[in-house]
Amino acid sequence: MYDVSVPMALVDFIPVAFFAVAAVLLQKDLYHHMPKYSFACFAAGTIDIMLAGFLKALWKLLYALGVCDFQALNTMFLPVQSVGFLLAGLGLILMLTKKRSGSAALAVAPPVFRGTFVFISMMVLGLGAICACLSIVAARLKKHGLIVLFVLSFVCSMGMGYLSGRDSTAASVNWIEQGVNCVGQGLFLLGTLGLHRADLRHKRLSRAH
Repeated sequence: MYDVSVPMALVDFIPVAFFAVAAVLLQKDLYHHMPKYSFACFAAGTIDIMLAGFLKALWKLLYALGVCDFQALNTMFLPVQSVGFLLAGLGLILMLTKKRSGSAALAVAPPVFRGTFVFISMMVLGLGAICACLSIVAARLKKHGLIVLFVLSFVCSMGMGYLSGRDSTAASVNWIEQGVNCVGQGLFLLGTLGLHRADLRHKRLSRAH
C-alpha cells in the first residue's frame, strides 16, 4: 500500500510541466544548431522523459483517487526515463562535438537488461551530460550564472536518486521527493529560460550588425 493523497499526486505534475516547458524551448532554440541525427536523439530523449514523468504522475493520481493501481505506469518509469536521459545527453554531446560520423552507431539496438543499476547509470550519465553540455553553452554565451542553476538542478536530481532508495510508500518521503524534484526542475527551467533569452539577444545583435 502507498500513502498517496490527491494533492500529492497533483503536485507530481508540477516538475513534469517544468521540464516539458524547458524541453520545448531547448528543442526550438537548438534545432538549427544540431545535425539532424543529433536533434533526433535529443527530441526523442526529452519526449521519453516527459512521457515517463507524466505517466508516473498519472499512476499516482489514479491510485489516490481509488480508480485503480495501474502498476505498469509506475514500473515503466525508470527504464523509459533512463533511456530518455541517455538519448538527450547523447544528442547534446553530438551537437557540441559535431561528430557526424557517429550517426550510424545510433541504429544499433542496445542489449536488454533487467537490473535497475544499468538504468540508474544511464540516467546519471544522461542527466550529467545534459547539464554539462548546457553549462558549456551558457559559458559560450557568457552567462556563467546559469551554470550554477544547471549544477544545482543536477544535485537535486541526484538527491532524488538517494531518496528513491528510501521507503517510497511513506507519505513523508514522497512529499520530500516531490519538493526536491520541483526545485530541481524549476532550476532547470530557469536555466533554460536564461539560455533562451541570451540566444534571442545574440540573434538580435547579429541582425543589427
